[in-house]
Amino acid sequence: MSGNPPASKRAPDPRTLRTRERLGDALVALIQEKPFADITVQDVLERAQVSRSTFYEHYRDKDDLFVSDVEDFLDWLVAIVPTSGERSDRVLPVRELFAHAAHMGEFVSALEAGGRFQVFLDLAQGYFARAIEQRFADLPRASALPAERRPALAQALAGGLLSLLVWWLKNGRRGTPEEMDALFHRQVWGGVGGA
Repeated sequence: MSGNPPASKRAPDPRTLRTRERLGDALVALIQEKPFADITVQDVLERAQVSRSTFYEHYRDKDDLFVSDVEDFLDWLVAIVPTSGERSDRVLPVRELFAHAAHMGEFVSALEAGGRFQVFLDLAQGYFARAIEQRFADLPRASALPAERRPALAQALAGGLLSLLVWWLKNGRRGTPEEMDALFHRQVWGGVGGA
């Protein structure tokens, strides 16, 4: 038996990370140029300058690449508050999410036009609900909320956040990301207080 940790415990190979990043960046650029349905794996390969065999070592198809890229983004996003050392009662980095959506406006519009924004919303619902539930377990302010009530409330709040994001994007981004963060967290703690 070797002294190396199992593959699932090893740090990712930097070359693998660079390859996956190049493929993800290529897909993001292509989504802004043409409909997702018209993008081929070959388009991604040419843009990323990656071989077909390398692509298929990592992904089944372009949908798998898209989902993986979204999951990487969501992993990063939900880790912001708990790993930042921030001392607050924020359950999610709403300000950062809205600022990123504003910064990536053209990409978000392309996702909507290509029918891929719903995939993002569906994945985000689960990520956000799990992150909210964990923050409820960690924050003293949520200690009065019974553990068995946390999953349902977390799902409702995650859905509310995504509805707020969609509304904000469709209504000219009225309100700053900071204002949206404050609005969402007033809903969170009003809901916890009422639970």
